[in-house]
Amino acid sequence: MATTLSASASRTRSIAYVALSIALMAVGAWVTVPLGPVPFTLQIFVFTFALVMLEPKLAMAAVVGYIVLGAIGVPVFSSMRGGIGVLAGPTGGFLWGYIVGFALAIAVGSLLKVKEAPAGKRFDTTEVVRAFVMSFVYLACAYVCGWFQLMLVMGIGPEAAFASAVAPFILVDIVKIIVAVFVALAVKHALGAVR
Repeated sequence: MATTLSASASRTRSIAYVALSIALMAVGAWVTVPLGPVPFTLQIFVFTFALVMLEPKLAMAAVVGYIVLGAIGVPVFSSMRGGIGVLAGPTGGFLWGYIVGFALAIAVGSLLKVKEAPAGKRFDTTEVVRAFVMSFVYLACAYVCGWFQLMLVMGIGPEAAFASAVAPFILVDIVKIIVAVFVALAVKHALGAVR
C-alpha cells in the first residue's frame, strides 16, 4: 500500500514538473522583442532550466509536449502564435532544434559522470560542467536547425541566415544559459534530487 502511494505521488510530481515546464516555455516564448526574422525571447533560459533541472525523460516530455501543443494550434510560440505553419515557417527550425538538441544533450549528458557534492557544498564542479556541456550542445543544435530552415524557407544564403538568425543572439543566449544553469541547479537541490 505504501509503495503504491509513493509511486502515485512520484508520478503526480513528475506530471506537475512537466506541465509547469511547458507553461514556463510558453511564457518564455511570449516575452518577445522583435529582431528581424527571429525574435529575442526568454525561451533559451527556460529550456536550459528544464534540461538541467528535470530528469532526462521528463525534460524530453516537456519539450515534446510544448512543440505538440504549439503544432495543434495552442498559441504557445513566440508572439502568441501556434499551428503547424509556425513549425514550417522561417523560425520553425529553432523549435524542431529544441527537440533534437534535448535528445542529443541528454545522450551526451549520460556519458558524463557526476560526483556527489562534498559536505557543505551545494553541488559538485562535475555537475556544473555537465549542465553547461548539455546546455551548449542543445543550443548549438537549435542554432543549426534554425539556421538551416531559415535558409530553406527564406531562400537566402548561409552567411545572410547566420547574420540574421544566429549571430545577434549568441552573446545574449550564453548569458541566459549561464544564469539558467545556476538557477536550475539551485532549485533542483532546494527541492531535493529530482533526478
